[in-house]
Amino acid sequence: MTIHYQLDGRADAPVIVLSNSLGTTLSMWEGQLEALQAHFRVLRYDTHGHGRTTKQGKVTLAQLGEDVLSVMAQAGVKKAHFCGISMGGITGLWLARFAPEHFYSITVANSAAKIGEQANWLSRARTVRQEGMGVVAAGSADRWFTQAFRQHHPAEVESLVHQLATSNAEGYAECCEALAAADLRAEVADIRLPLLLIAGEDDPVTTVADSEFLRDQVTGASVVTLPASHLSNIEQPALFNAALLGFLQKG
Repeated sequence: MTIHYQLDGRADAPVIVLSNSLGTTLSMWEGQLEALQAHFRVLRYDTHGHGRTTKQGKVTLAQLGEDVLSVMAQAGVKKAHFCGISMGGITGLWLARFAPEHFYSITVANSAAKIGEQANWLSRARTVRQEGMGVVAAGSADRWFTQAFRQHHPAEVESLVHQLATSNAEGYAECCEALAAADLRAEVADIRLPLLLIAGEDDPVTTVADSEFLRDQVTGASVVTLPASHLSNIEQPALFNAALLGFLQKG
């Protein structure tokens, strides 16, 4: 599998890896680039079957984690900070638990130790294979953003929905199946890395309670709640950046 990635910033700066959500690409982090590049080298990548990353067979959460390590190796990065959102967030939890030696810290945004229900993910995978991505894209704005954001930023919302509607159905379906099987609830208490949890107070997909569960399981973890829905880094970029940089610089 060819994983598409982009590395921006000073060669001598510490690295932070950014991992996108289901149905998006590395471009979802545009609102973080300028703020992060003032302090870090930023490594973004398209996850399995998304954007310009090709798909290759079935995928599991462990493979999504291994993809991050592969991208780091390709980019010549031995150790980094990590920030992932939604699917990227649970990927970060896997890395914190099973590959902690490669990371200084992990930030998990709008995610959970177990995201949603298995039956729903498997149903969504079947739907996109049978009917295409338009069905999923039609309801994505309501899941991703608050009503206020949708009203005030219609062009930004439409661009993301269009990108989802035209994305690779099989790659998306495979990631749905990976999420169906992903459950780290019994594993996260063994995480020892510094952990920041960012939650959206209006997120219907991964709730504040999901982040609070992780905080209670992981020693030293902290939660920041933002006035946003599921894609909080896009809806509240300034607040998201402030929370992330505050955490990274504190460490």
